[in-house]
Amino acid sequence: MKDCTAWGGAIGRRELLRAGALTGFGLAIAQHRAFAQPPAIPAARGDIMPNVRALVERSVGPGRFPGIVASLGVPGREAQFVAMGRDGFTDLDEMTPDSLFRIYSMTKPVTGMATMMLIDEGKLGLDQPLSDILPKYAKMQVQVTPDGSITELRPAARPITIRHLLTHTSGMAYTVVQKGPIKTLMEDKGLIPGRITRMNVPNLLRGQPVRGLDKFADGMAEVPLVYDPGTKWSYSPGLDILGRVIEVVSGKTFDGFLRERLFDPLGMTSTFFRVPENEKGRLVSNFAVVAEALVPIDEGENSIFLEAPASPFGGSGLVCSPRDYDRFLRMLANYGTLHGTRVMSERAVRIGTSNLLPAGVDKSAMQGAGGEFGAGGRVGMGGEAGIYGWGGAAGTLGMVDMRNGLTSSLFVQFMPPDALPLLSEFQTALKADVTALPERRR
Repeated sequence: MKDCTAWGGAIGRRELLRAGALTGFGLAIAQHRAFAQPPAIPAARGDIMPNVRALVERSVGPGRFPGIVASLGVPGREAQFVAMGRDGFTDLDEMTPDSLFRIYSMTKPVTGMATMMLIDEGKLGLDQPLSDILPKYAKMQVQVTPDGSITELRPAARPITIRHLLTHTSGMAYTVVQKGPIKTLMEDKGLIPGRITRMNVPNLLRGQPVRGLDKFADGMAEVPLVYDPGTKWSYSPGLDILGRVIEVVSGKTFDGFLRERLFDPLGMTSTFFRVPENEKGRLVSNFAVVAEALVPIDEGENSIFLEAPASPFGGSGLVCSPRDYDRFLRMLANYGTLHGTRVMSERAVRIGTSNLLPAGVDKSAMQGAGGEFGAGGRVGMGGEAGIYGWGGAAGTLGMVDMRNGLTSSLFVQFMPPDALPLLSEFQTALKADVTALPERRR
């Protein structure tokens, strides 16, 4: 394929938020008695996800998806995985729980929990002004008209805090959401926190990203806010800025901090900001949906993720295996421990998976059921420490049911993630499987 003109500009606000909103399937799981149940497929002995398995079987193959991995985990056991197909239509490597996927915004909960560790240790405050750590944010300006003029500005009503960055209530502009002159300004400055392909994709993102989280954070301090901090939920680069905050507070590189404090203790050996050359055979291909067909835009053997990124972006930068991400989710489900090793305090997990939104915030832009948000991910209705998780721009989903100790995920690679019905079909199948669990029938 020479270009993606038909797809250019298709990955916008609605699609990205839809990916995150679908993580709300956990709410349906936790409250399944309130819903009419789909016909369930009887489980074979030891199979706890027959309906998900049947969905994956009928969704993989010629004219469908090259491969899919899904998981469901219950307390006290390793997660069960369903993995079928290949890493790409022309890649004969078998899809497995150890295949590598671009998880995009599923990086945000990882960064959120890393931030909670520093808050728990007293090195950060949840309501601490960002300018305490990054002084360039001391006197922010706000657009008089959101997405309008970048010269008609007024002083921000209050400072940006760590809470605001964690919950997308900082008021910061985001190149994947904003339009008009403020989007152009960010692209001109190279404030592009993410990457998709080496291909020229018209109308998607232009410009070259600045290199280094320090330069990215300094540049964002010069961009007007779209909204006053703490007033409106609006998808943002807040978790990317937190990567720089973590560097300053910890004295370590952001990726080094994640490796030392999360990835190594959890055994997440297949999680990278840059896929090593000797691991590229495990990296699956990513596709764009064009007229309901899958067109390759970033093939595993020649992926842009084999290159060093401009920065280790905490909002979108990770490549991860389904098995690794389940380790992260199970640690949360166990309130900070995995296989007897404590990685986070119970207090940090409980706070991070609870509702952290500022009081009175406008949540109208948050799609889907629920409407609460924690440290980098959505949480259950009423702000309970219940369902926590988020989705990625290429069709991945991950969630943990804190009340019942369940974990679940879906790994596939296509953009935008609501162009095909797979994610909503997964929601229905997963709900049927969880409802049938012996643990849920007691």
